[in-house]
Formats: sequence, C-alpha cells, structure tokens
Amino acid sequence: MARTGTGSRQRAARALEQFTPATRAWFASAFGAPTLVQEAAWDVIRGGECALVIAPTGSGKTLAAFLHAIDRLFAEKDDAAAAATGAATRVLYISPIKALGADVQRNLRLPLDGVGAQRSRRGDPAVEITVGMRTGDTPGAQRAALLRRPPDILITTPESLYLMLTSKARETLRGVRTVIVDEVHAVAGTKRGSHMALSLERLDALLDRPAQRVGLSATVRPVDRVAAFLGGARPTTVVNPPAGRRLELRIVVPVQDMADIPARDESGTAGSIWPHVEASILEQVLSRRSTIVFAN
Repeated sequence: MARTGTGSRQRAARALEQFTPATRAWFASAFGAPTLVQEAAWDVIRGGECALVIAPTGSGKTLAAFLHAIDRLFAEKDDAAAAATGAATRVLYISPIKALGADVQRNLRLPLDGVGAQRSRRGDPAVEITVGMRTGDTPGAQRAALLRRPPDILITTPESLYLMLTSKARETLRGVRTVIVDEVHAVAGTKRGSHMALSLERLDALLDRPAQRVGLSATVRPVDRVAAFLGGARPTTVVNPPAGRRLELRIVVPVQDMADIPARDESGTAGSIWPHVEASILEQVLSRRSTIVFAN
C-alpha cells in the first residue's frame, strides 16, 4: 500500500541509501517507495544478521530478501580483483516447492534487467548476473553445466542441496554468502526441516565465514522456535512489522435496476443476474493493467 507524508518519504529515502545508484534508481522507478517490511528487513540484512522475515503475501518480502544480495553482486562484478577469482555461487535460494523456485527464477529477471538498464544509462560497465536452478528434475547435462560454470544465484530444494554437499558439486558453493529459505514454515519442525538444517551447517563448514540466512514466511508459529531453527547456533532477528494494508471495498451493481432483470435472455434461456456479473468482472480485469512480480 502506498504511504504518504514527510516522515514516510524520509524513511524510504534512508532505506534506499544503502544501495548503489543504479539499484536505487531502478527500485524508485519500478515501485516508488519500499514497503514497511522491506525497510525493516534491509536494516537487518545490511548489518549481516540472520533474519526471519514475516509478512503477508503481496508485501514484497521476496524482493526484500534478494535486493541487497543483487546489489552486492553488481558491485562485486565492478571490482576487477573480485571478478578475477572466477565464477562462484554467491546467493543460494532454497524453496521447499519446485514450482515456487521456478517462479522466482523468472521473476528475478525484473530486478536484474532493471538494474542493468539503469547501469547502462549511467555509463557503468555492463555485467552479467547469472541465475541457475537445480532440482530433482534438472537433466544431467544441465547439472554438468552448472558444475562447470556455477551461477551467481542458485535456486534449489533442500534435497538437491544435500546431494550437492555430498558430491564434488559442493566446491561450487564455497563462495556462498547469502542463503534465502522461502516458505520456512513448511519445513520447520519436520524431518525434512531437520535434514535441511544439517545441510545448512554442512554448507557453513565449507565457507570462510557462515553465510547470512534469511527466512521468509507469511505466517509462522511459534516465531521464536522457527527463528532458532533458521539461525542454528547464531541469533536470528525477527522482522515482522505491521502489515500496513488497507481493505478496499466497493459495492458494484452490474445492472441498472436489480428489479428489472429480463425473464429471458437473448438465447431464450431463463434470465439471470450472473451473466451481468461475469461481464462486469471481465470489464474490471481488462481495464486494469498490473504486473504481479515478487508478490511474496
């Protein structure tokens, strides 16, 4: 929901100050101002803390988790010394649902292409941020390609992460700095979640320093136990600001006079209000143009 007022604008400006100019310009042009959960999450993520981000669907929490990591990837590509270290996965996104991972892979094109376009306008060097996906359905040839050239951002499942960590593919994960666990409530407290927690500890054992973990969920209970599950031995900050969403309700009458509905329609069948309702809904849908990306 859009927020107005001097205080809100100032907070939004401060929240975006941490990003590079191209990322700030893209976000402002695409969304105007960050949501409450984005502002709060960025404060925690910027400090390097593990975070459990709880917010309703449509609040932008997925982009809240990704944007800082994406911004840092672009900055790293600008660093010749860092670029010389070779290809390595920096961001690991774990989804318990394959379809959700595929959606995120598609939706990542919006910020990656958008920031890239802003960089081009500014005259910044052109860089490529690569995204890959590995699940149980990934063909062998594609897995081999991911092994030869690890993507900057890897989308996977808990089971596939385990298989990577127990094979030579683990070498491609030695550069991971950020782990995003989506729908964390779906695995917390389950055998599958215990298995994933072990994999995350194995991953940290590979790294020079433990990766920052960011968990995402629309609803979590109990919060403290899920936060402890996500962070393992490290403390985890819970980000759960007020939703700040307003219910918008309108009463729409699809006919001029509810008492004057023809007994028969043009086809000769019994008259009904429902064709009028359907036509009204269709008109509303077609009259609104909206892009639903990173709705979570």
